[in-house]
Amino acid sequence: MIRRELLTIGLALLTAFIAGSILILIVGESPLTVYQLLIKSTWGTSYGIGQVIFKATPLIFTGLSVAIAFKVGLFNIGAEGQLVAGSFVTALCAAYLPPGTPGPIAVVICVGAGMAAGGLVGAVPGLLKARYGAHEVINTIMLNFIVSALVLWVGNSFFFVAHTTHTKTVIKSSYLSHLGFPGSAANTSLVFALVVALVVHLFLTRTRRGFEWRAVGFGSRAAENAGVHVAGSIVGAMTVAGALAGAVGANYVLGYKHYFERDIGAGTGFMGIAVALLGRGHPAGIVAAAFLFATLSHGGLEVSELVPKELVEILQAVIILAVAAAAAYGFRARTRSAPEPVPPPGPAGAGDGADQGLTASTAAPGRTHG
Repeated sequence: MIRRELLTIGLALLTAFIAGSILILIVGESPLTVYQLLIKSTWGTSYGIGQVIFKATPLIFTGLSVAIAFKVGLFNIGAEGQLVAGSFVTALCAAYLPPGTPGPIAVVICVGAGMAAGGLVGAVPGLLKARYGAHEVINTIMLNFIVSALVLWVGNSFFFVAHTTHTKTVIKSSYLSHLGFPGSAANTSLVFALVVALVVHLFLTRTRRGFEWRAVGFGSRAAENAGVHVAGSIVGAMTVAGALAGAVGANYVLGYKHYFERDIGAGTGFMGIAVALLGRGHPAGIVAAAFLFATLSHGGLEVSELVPKELVEILQAVIILAVAAAAAYGFRARTRSAPEPVPPPGPAGAGDGADQGLTASTAAPGRTHG
C-alpha cells in the first residue's frame, strides 16, 4: 500500500518536472538554471526557508481539513470560507481581549475561538448532508461566498477601521513568536500545525471514533449495519474539517498581520485540496506536500525574471492531474485484478448439501442458518 502511494506521488512529480522542463525550453531558458535558482532562493537562504515555512503552515491546516473530510467520503471545498470565518473571529477575539491577558491564555482563547467559528461553518453542510442528503460540494461552494460576504458586511458595519477593510490591531500578548528567520514572517504556528497533524493521525488510526469515520468512508451502508452512527460521523467530520481550516488564523492573524483584512489567505483553502491529493490523505504526506507547494509558490516569485510566474501554477496543476490520473489508473488496475465472485452452488445430492452447509457454517462462524 505504502509502496503504491509513493509510486503514485513519484510519477506525479516526475511528470511535473518533465512538463516544466519542456515549458522552460519553449521560453528559451535552461531548465537546469531555472530549477537551481528556484531551489537556491527557497532552501538556500534563511529568508527563503522562512518564507517556505510561512506559506506551508496554512496549507498544512487546509490540507488536513480536506483530508479528514475525505476519510468520511466527503469532499470539503469550503475550507476557503471556513478559514475566513476562523481568521475573522480570531482577530476580533485578540483585538478585544483585555490588554493584560497573559500571552499563552490569549493565544489559546483566540485560536480556539477561530477554530470554533470554522467548525460552525463546516457543520452546516455536514448537517444538510446528514439530514437531507444535500451534496456537500454544492453547499460548501455556496458557503464560501456567503461567509465572505457576511464577514465583509459585518466588518464594514461594526469592526473595520474607518476607510479600511481590516480590523484593529490585536493585543501584543497574543502575538506569536517568529522563528528567527530574518525578514520572514515564519512563526510558531508551524509547531501548532505539526502537532495538529500528529493528533489527526493518532485520532484516525488509534481511536474508535477515527475507525468509525474511516469505515463510513469505505462504505456508509456497511458501516451503518455494523452499528456506526453515519449521520453523526458526517456532521462530526465536517465540523472538525472546518475547525482545522479555521486554525489558519493563528498563522495569518496572530503570527503575521496582527489584524484581519479582506482576502486574507485567499486561495489557501482551494490549494489545500491539492495538498491533500498529493499527500494521499495522510498527515505526514500532507505536511510534505504543503512544503512542496510552498517551495513552488515562493520560488516562482524568485524565478519570474527568467520565466513567467504562471509556470509555477502550471506545474501545480500538472502535479494534481498526474496524481488524479495515477490514482484512477491504480483503481482500475486493482478492479481488474480482483477475483471473480464465486457463483452460488447449484442443486446437489444430500451428501453434497451437507458438505456445503458445513462449509458455510465454518466460513461464517456465529451466523445462524435456517
